[in-house]
Amino acid sequence: MRKFRFREFQIYKDSRNYRNVLKNVSKKTFPDDEKYCLTSQLWRALDSILLNIAEGSDRGTDKDFAHFLNNSHTSLNEVVSCLDLALDDGYIIPEDHQVYLEKAEKLANQLTAFRKSLLNSPNK
Repeated sequence: MRKFRFREFQIYKDSRNYRNVLKNVSKKTFPDDEKYCLTSQLWRALDSILLNIAEGSDRGTDKDFAHFLNNSHTSLNEVVSCLDLALDDGYIIPEDHQVYLEKAEKLANQLTAFRKSLLNSPNK
């Protein structure tokens, strides 16, 4: 068994990429007065997706890991909500909003599939 196996998971790599894209977007397009509000909330939610994958990957059972993947999914929901707020407040344009939502949906599907595979494994 490899140490830090979570770094090999495609969902981790894709979530990391998504985080980097959205952090850069928010740095460029969100106003400074959102630094400790929406920007901070978005960044914490993006971090939480990755941190839950990492933490869950070293749990004793697949069922425990699946719980942390569910936590990642709920953090992704929070990211989507932050994106909705950013759209409503005029920080991002509708076309970009749609692109980010489509990427979020792909991540959600990956998280769901991974979680289901763990819950259906013999190592529950």
